[in-house]
Amino acid sequence: MKFGPRATRESEDCLLAHTIRLADGALKKGRRLSGDDIARLLAAGIEEIVVARLEIDDCHEDRAAERLARAADGGGLTLEPPFTGRVNFQAAADGVLVVDKAAVDAVNRVDPALTLATLPAWSRVARGRMVATAKVIPFAVGETSVRAVEAAAARAVRVAPFRPRKVAMVATVLAHLKPSVMDKTRRITEARLAVSGSTLTSERRVAHETGAVAEALGALSHCGADLILVFGASAIVDRDDVIPAAIRAAGGRLVHFGMPVDPGNLLLLGEIGKVPVIGAPGCARSPSENGFDWVLDRLMADCPVTPEDVMSMGVGGLLMEIGSRPQPREETARAVPQPRKVAGILLAAGRSRRAEGVNKLLARIDGRPLVRIAAEHALASSLSRLIVVTGHMHADIRDALAGLDVDIVHNPDHAEGMAGSIRTGVQALPADADAAMVLLADMPRIDAHTLDRLIAAYRPEAGRAVVVATAGGRRGNPVLWDRAFFSALARLEGDIGARHVIGENAGMVVEVEVGEAARLDLDTREALRAAGAEPVDAAAAQD
Repeated sequence: MKFGPRATRESEDCLLAHTIRLADGALKKGRRLSGDDIARLLAAGIEEIVVARLEIDDCHEDRAAERLARAADGGGLTLEPPFTGRVNFQAAADGVLVVDKAAVDAVNRVDPALTLATLPAWSRVARGRMVATAKVIPFAVGETSVRAVEAAAARAVRVAPFRPRKVAMVATVLAHLKPSVMDKTRRITEARLAVSGSTLTSERRVAHETGAVAEALGALSHCGADLILVFGASAIVDRDDVIPAAIRAAGGRLVHFGMPVDPGNLLLLGEIGKVPVIGAPGCARSPSENGFDWVLDRLMADCPVTPEDVMSMGVGGLLMEIGSRPQPREETARAVPQPRKVAGILLAAGRSRRAEGVNKLLARIDGRPLVRIAAEHALASSLSRLIVVTGHMHADIRDALAGLDVDIVHNPDHAEGMAGSIRTGVQALPADADAAMVLLADMPRIDAHTLDRLIAAYRPEAGRAVVVATAGGRRGNPVLWDRAFFSALARLEGDIGARHVIGENAGMVVEVEVGEAARLDLDTREALRAAGAEPVDAAAAQD
């Protein structure tokens, strides 16, 4: 490929290196210049341009990216059409991302112009999530390099789909362990299993004794269970402790004990016949991510877990700063529960494109703009603070909120879509916010009572870290997010909101049925009139 300045008259069929804006429209970077394009450039007085001229053995960026992506596709993926030298890989189903690191490294060492990037191996992914991307940096690359990366890629990336399992559980009992704790453990486990479509088919609660546990394990291994989980009332501290001894007594064997993941160090892997058995570490009673999840996800996706696999989990295995947790053997004072602070983020930045020249947020019902109605409902609820994100017609939205105790922040990138407004709102949250509720300003029937019901359902200690309003079982808005998700919300892109984050954390989602209010947003003039709103012309509002 030849790259550099060239006389415009001699540039037909070359690729334009940089976008050129003309009076009658732009010629974009990467465009293959036609005779008409050359005439337009010359008419504008542009005698020289920077172009790329492909040679006979060059492969165009889109074709090269497509060939690399197809070579790296190991299954369970959907490849997007190539565009500007890029092909994105999306998960075709919920599952686990499997990556051949050596093959990916081999691809990236062939030629700096050809790149392959993925999410971390063994990530849990939801259907539709982008998991990898093949990107060609220049406008074209040599055929020799393309063939080399095709050979190196070796189906390096795949998504292993989750397969629903029948799971049985044994829970041991000691005097200090309250039944309420065991009930909570069951609920959290059921939520974890739901991510893969699996179900907890039976639970046996037995004495924390080798014989009792062995009897329960033996019975469950012969009753159709695909996996057995064991939660001990006392932690496993040795290969000869009660639970490992019970696995052996039931005719099984130990596969591995201990893992370099914290929390999760005390996980035990075993099997009875062909049925895997996991001795759960104490942290598996919590919905927070821990080493138990890493092993469970792989098994649910038909990915075997060997001792070598477990011992390779150390890099990235520190999931929580140890200093922030009480030491296991220390007696800690029971903290007095404090009310949780849930802040609100009211999205009011959109252009109301579907409303045909009307800013729907300024439409009035009984003399009040929709955005003010939404803000007043939020302020009447138990939300600790309300942040309003503005964008289009910022000054008019601000004036519509005059006199209300809200924090107004402007999203300069509001034209990029909803994600930018969510990012802006998250960045403005108070440092002490335990959670944030994202609200839409065009939903006037979401009142204070509804918001308080969502807040009441928020119980992160019970695995209810994301609360979603529903209408007839269909998810809508608002959505409440625990602060553990703030970093994910701050990385959103595009105009689809955070649906994929909900999909990836299905086990931590609780739904609250609120009726049609959860899905009633007023996007069009017709919808506004049907709701009794008086549209205000966007041009008139700005006058």
